Amino acid sequence: MSDNLSNFVDTCRKKKNIISDKQSGKDFERMGYKSLKERVREGDELYVKSLYRLGRDKDAIKNELRFFKEKGVIIHILNFPQTMIEVKDDKQKSVMELVNNLLIEVFSFIAQEERENIRRRQAEGIALWRKTGKTKTGRPYGRPKIQFPSNWKKIYTLWKEKKLKSKEAWYLLKISKNVFYRLVKEYEQKI
Repeated sequence: MSDNLSNFVDTCRKKKNIISDKQSGKDFERMGYKSLKERVREGDELYVKSLYRLGRDKDAIKNELRFFKEKGVIIHILNFPQTMIEVKDDKQKSVMELVNNLLIEVFSFIAQEERENIRRRQAEGIALWRKTGKTKTGRPYGRPKIQFPSNWKKIYTLWKEKKLKSKEAWYLLKISKNVFYRLVKEYEQKI
């Protein structure tokens, strides 16, 4: 974070005016975002880190921006430097608004296209997995089956007889704690 942005965020925190929204911008059904919409008033200035954090659907973004404009809220998008420029002249304001609207239109279209590409690639991957049972890389889908170490029965017996502590058992087997207990469960279901 640059010094200016860092100072800005610190100032906002002191005034308790930051609403954090860490959910995906894929839709507007986010708790932080809903809270923000309920709290804004005319004359407020809204700073959004990125247009992609606002939303990823072109028409929905336009509707949300219209909502804020009708409420009299000024929006600044930090990765659009021109939205950060303050202009006093009405003619300059209208030109800047036209430029901002054009850029937002283009970037919201790109955001929507990227979201649709992600969905399409995801659907293609799932279809391939369902058809072949394997991922694009040829690996079986899901978590690989864990093999029992060659010294499993000996170590398991010592552990079960309480001659070894759990930590010693998984250390000797050269596996993690989670894998050890998963193998114990699987082994005990067999016997």
